[in-house]
Amino acid sequence: MPTEYPKLSPDPVKPSHEVLGSPKSRSVMIARIVGILCVAGGFVLGIQGLGSPDSPMLPMALGMIVAGLFAQVFALVRSWYVYSQRSR
Repeated sequence: MPTEYPKLSPDPVKPSHEVLGSPKSRSVMIARIVGILCVAGGFVLGIQGLGSPDSPMLPMALGMIVAGLFAQVFALVRSWYVYSQRSR
């Protein structure tokens, strides 16, 4: 006999913003996506900049990697804050 799983439908009692996720959790996801894209783009620019070391691509790549790391740290701290607020 196949097991029937409950259907995932939004709860009609909750407002739509709670079903989609709170703005705090959205800010965490946006920061993570921006961080991943900046780090990946920084590595790609850094690899391209290795061909010509005197070009401005290497400092720009380093700046993108640092910005991506800052975004990831922001997302980590923000997720800890959101989690601590939910447990209260």
